[in-house]
Amino acid sequence: MAITIHSTQAPQVVDWEGYLNLPSELTSYEIIDGEVKPLATPTFKHQLIVQQILLIIAPVIRSEHLGELLSAPYDVVVRREPVRTRQPDLFFLSRERFGDFRQLMDEPRLEQPPDLVIEVLSPSDTYSSWAEKLQDYHQLRVPEVWAVDMERRVIEVLVYGEGGYRMLGSFSGSQLVRSTVLGGVELSPSQVFAVLDAPTDEQSV
Repeated sequence: MAITIHSTQAPQVVDWEGYLNLPSELTSYEIIDGEVKPLATPTFKHQLIVQQILLIIAPVIRSEHLGELLSAPYDVVVRREPVRTRQPDLFFLSRERFGDFRQLMDEPRLEQPPDLVIEVLSPSDTYSSWAEKLQDYHQLRVPEVWAVDMERRVIEVLVYGEGGYRMLGSFSGSQLVRSTVLGGVELSPSQVFAVLDAPTDEQSV
């Protein structure tokens, strides 16, 4: 989960029409109730973890024709009024719900809930910022959210409920992550976090 840069300049506030007309070169941002909030550049460690999850999960998703696993920057619209968008580190779209994806090929944003959101947490993330992000995913009715904690080397799986997300499990070490969405995909935290210990040219999935 990328952190937000707090600028000393007056915030840029947009409505839906203003959002649609934002400069195309502006890609790394979230909009919170109309306010455009640039996102800080993620750390190298953060990007290694995101890449490792992609390397482990994406080939299985593709080979089994389950759908598509995509990465930021790509806007997921929470609501149009006031404008609210998020950019998950990774999100999964199932072929069962989205079909063959032809209708999304030219879309610069997603206005449907992903089946799964994966966020890599940073030490600077506060409880309130994470809770606010979860509220947005809950409003969208995202069925499942993974919180990948680099400091604790834990992957928490949260599943949707009417009153909020409930913990399906907190996984560490060689435990296989349980998922209601990607039940056939095998992944353990030790596989994911191994990239933090080994030189890049020795890493394997």
